[in-house]
Amino acid sequence: MNNFSSSLRLEERENDKGNSGFIVNLCPTGMIPVRAQVPAVPITPKEIGLDVGRCYDAGAAMVHLHAREDDESPTWRGERFEEIITEVLLRAPEIIVCVTSSGRNWSDLPRRTEALSIPDPHKPELASLTLGSMNFPKSASVNAPDTIIGLIDAMQAANIVPELEVFDVGMANYARSLAKAGRLKPPYYFNILLGSLGTADFNATNIAAIVGSLPEGSTWALAGIGRYQLSANVTSLTLGGHVRVGLEDNPYFDWRTREPATNPRLVERLVRLGRELGREPVTPRIAREIIGIRQKEEVISAC
Repeated sequence: MNNFSSSLRLEERENDKGNSGFIVNLCPTGMIPVRAQVPAVPITPKEIGLDVGRCYDAGAAMVHLHAREDDESPTWRGERFEEIITEVLLRAPEIIVCVTSSGRNWSDLPRRTEALSIPDPHKPELASLTLGSMNFPKSASVNAPDTIIGLIDAMQAANIVPELEVFDVGMANYARSLAKAGRLKPPYYFNILLGSLGTADFNATNIAAIVGSLPEGSTWALAGIGRYQLSANVTSLTLGGHVRVGLEDNPYFDWRTREPATNPRLVERLVRLGRELGREPVTPRIAREIIGIRQKEEVISAC
C-alpha cells in the first residue's frame, strides 16, 4: 500500500467509530500452539513484535499477549513479558497491550500477577481475567472465586483494566454479580469465547444468552475456537460487536483443506470482510474511546 492510501485508511479508521467501527483484538500465540503443528506461530520477543507490527498495519488495535521461552514453553516471568512488549511497541507504538493472567498452567496468584508489575512505559493497559473454572479438551483451567477476586484486586491496584473472558452464560452472570457488588468496576471489556469442548457451543442461543447477561455498558468481542473462529468473527461484525482473532485460537486459514494460517492473513481477511459489511477497523485511539480507557498521553501526564 502506498503512503497516500495508507494515510487515507488511517483517516477512515480514526473517523469511523460507534456502531460502524470495530476493534480487532489479536491473540497471536497463546500457550498451546507450537511450531511443529502451527508453523507460523511467533515465539521469541522479536518474532512476536514483528508479527504484531504486521497485524497492526493491517488493522489490529489491541494485542492479547502470552509469553514463551525460546524452547516454546509458556512462562509467567515478567521480564519475558517486558521484552515482548518492548518489541511490540517498537513496531506498533499505539497498540493496546493486554497480558494474560491465565490459570491454565499455574494457579497461584504471584505467578498469575507477575506481568502486572511491569513499569511504564511498557506497563500493560489490560490483563485477561477468566470469570470461572472450565475444562479444556485435555486439561482444566481452575479459577476459584477467591482467585478471581485476588486478580481483580491486583489489577485495580495496578490501574490495569480487566479483559473479561467468558466461556459460558454462568461466567457472564458472575460478572454481572461482581459489578453489582462493586467488585468489578467499569469499563467492562468482554471477550466471549465459544466452541471449545467443555464450554458453550457456538450458536445463536448461547450468543444471545451471554450478551444479554453482561453488565450494562459492556463492550464485547466474539471469538470462536478452532473451526468456529471465522463464523464467530463474522457473526460479531453483523451484530455490532468486536472481534478477537489469531493463532492462539485457530491454526488454520481454511479448515476444509487444513491450510495453515498466519496472524497477518487472519487479520487481513477479517478487515476485508468487515469493510464488505460496512464496518471499518478502528485505530487504537478510537478503541480506547469505545472501551472507555485513558489515552496514552493521559496516562503519561498522570505519572
